[in-house]
Amino acid sequence: MMDAADIVASVLVLGIIVVSLLSNVVVLICFMYNPEIRKQVPGLFILNLTFCNLLLSVSNMPLTLIGLITTGHPGGSGFCQIVGFLDTFLTTNSMLTMAALSIDRWVAVVFPLSYHSRIRHRDAVIALGYTWIHSLCFSTVATCRSWVGYNHLYASCTLCSVRAKGAGTQFIIFTVVLHSLTFLLTLIVLCVTYLKVLKVARFHCKRIDVITMQTLVLLVDIHPSVRQKCLDEQKRRRQRATKKISTFIGTFMVCFTPYVITRIVELFIPGPINSHWGVLSKCLAYTKAASDPFVYSLLRHQYRKTCSLLANKVLKRSTFNSSSLRIENNARRSDNSSNATNNVQPPTEKPLGQ
Repeated sequence: MMDAADIVASVLVLGIIVVSLLSNVVVLICFMYNPEIRKQVPGLFILNLTFCNLLLSVSNMPLTLIGLITTGHPGGSGFCQIVGFLDTFLTTNSMLTMAALSIDRWVAVVFPLSYHSRIRHRDAVIALGYTWIHSLCFSTVATCRSWVGYNHLYASCTLCSVRAKGAGTQFIIFTVVLHSLTFLLTLIVLCVTYLKVLKVARFHCKRIDVITMQTLVLLVDIHPSVRQKCLDEQKRRRQRATKKISTFIGTFMVCFTPYVITRIVELFIPGPINSHWGVLSKCLAYTKAASDPFVYSLLRHQYRKTCSLLANKVLKRSTFNSSSLRIENNARRSDNSSNATNNVQPPTEKPLGQ
């Protein structure tokens, strides 16, 4: 019997699945529709991240939902091992892809003039090849050693300490190395690159502010309201850069840190961990798949413009279809009325004298 916490968790997972599927499909449609997005190097990283998020949304998340509803093992052992393999592979791959995206942004901001010579499509393919090999190595080792299965703490098919009890120290070393070379490595790369990006952005903003202030001093007759608007725009520009960097790093930490910490604590604490906390930490990790499209794609001008173009095209087509249908119905109605008029026979007059 499901308790209130399981019901809330089930609704949360269902909502994450819906949002993740819709948002990632929209990103994929934008990528396929807009050739400019396909030409850009970051588009390859975003495509790989979208692929991982979509596959996670249709494989792991539904099984977690089933596990919460049935409060038991969803599917057979072999099927659960496949899903556990995907859980390790997709999570690792998405984390490393985020690190690659941050390096790409760092090069674009710090070396803007030589960006296209430093980061090419070939370099992006090599970086993605590394993320796939890195992810495949860890997920394959865990599957071959039978360390993946249904974990009741997270209500999902993933790395399972119960199945690895015989391995002991080996499983502990594997789990620590896995999270060190995925979560910790990605977090360090994100912090170093994005903080450098923020430093460069603030430096450029400061230079612009100096030029703006010098111009304002020369324009002594400028209206105070215009001067204040310029100062407010400077402040907004600085805040915008800080907000973007905080979003990139903050969403990663909020979504993955509780899950990784729970994983590490699980190895060294003999007592049981609250299952509600385990499910919550897993749900937070799932929310990264739903938030990535907004953090990396849909809030950018290019993707918003593509979405608006697609929406206008769909609306125009539906409007055209409805108007065509309306015209056709009116034409059919007028034809019917004209046919009815033609079918009416005029009354015959009797000859006189009869």
